Amino acid sequence: MPLPFILGGIAAVAAGYGAKKGYEGYQNKDEAERIAEKAQSKYSSAKSAFDNANSRTESALEELGELQLKIGETLGEYDRLVNKLIEKLDESNHNSALKLSIPEYRLDKIRSLTMSTTAYLGQLAGAAGAGGAAAFAVYGGVMALAAASTGTPIAALSGAAAYNATMAAIGGGSLAAGGFGMAGGAMVLGGVVAAPIIAIAGWAYANHAEKALDDAKAYHRKVEDAVEKMDLGRVQLGRTSIYVEKIYDNLSRYFNTIFMEYLDFVQYACEQLEKGLPLTDEPEEIKRKIANGYAVAAILVDIIVTPLFKPKLDAKGKAVVKDNIPEFDLDKHGMKVINKEQIDDVLTSSESGLGSITF
Repeated sequence: MPLPFILGGIAAVAAGYGAKKGYEGYQNKDEAERIAEKAQSKYSSAKSAFDNANSRTESALEELGELQLKIGETLGEYDRLVNKLIEKLDESNHNSALKLSIPEYRLDKIRSLTMSTTAYLGQLAGAAGAGGAAAFAVYGGVMALAAASTGTPIAALSGAAAYNATMAAIGGGSLAAGGFGMAGGAMVLGGVVAAPIIAIAGWAYANHAEKALDDAKAYHRKVEDAVEKMDLGRVQLGRTSIYVEKIYDNLSRYFNTIFMEYLDFVQYACEQLEKGLPLTDEPEEIKRKIANGYAVAAILVDIIVTPLFKPKLDAKGKAVVKDNIPEFDLDKHGMKVINKEQIDDVLTSSESGLGSITF
């Protein structure tokens, strides 16, 4: 065969091969773009749903923390006014033998929470940024448990070191910094959602078609992993919100509709005595109302110091605290476990306790 025909045949084969590879390259890049776009759409949808759940939980935690801190402050005011009332009654000889039969352990619990609240609010006043109340809602109970286990005063655990620890642990900040707002980071989810999402900063669109397709498939796998984690996180956030709202509703009802009546009575009695006016209530009635106020206060404290999430306990049943940061039990997905049984028990017993109080 003459050489020109041979060369021409080779050229034709080469051209055909080149055209085939070119078409394959076009198809690969087209498929890469399709895979990437589909993955990005799925990721955006899951992230939006996660962010909405995160925002709702964050708001619920902030509201609960604000209520708990308000209750802690108000209980301290009640205790102060009761002592003032008793002093005024003694001075005016209305009832020099007015003695309260309040169990000392109950008074200690109430005053410990008051000290804890005062210390924490002091730190919040000098801190920048939001989220302190939400952190109290999450960590307040387990810090109290840790204090009860170790004997360390709650106020000490809830001071500067504790505040800094909680703020460092709640995982706020931008996506690039590893944060998802307060509730979505380490605080509620244990950080399990953060890692896979941070890994998806985008995918490299390589010039080479096969490399672009490989990158797109790898990106798709990462997105699938992130979406799975976000779906789990969204469910966990929803469950958390349910319990946060349940705690808030009970605390709000007991505090605003029941306890405040006793606080109003003590305030009124103090004002009357300061004006030199007599009290219409008999000494036994005064004692009963004061005791009832403390009984309701103790119920409020029991609810507040019940941890929202299950704390990690050591072999002796003591709460584990490392570097002033309480540790929590994690489920198989690496997320914090909601303290359902204890919360349900304390809410049930609180209702029973209120039923035994003669108003």
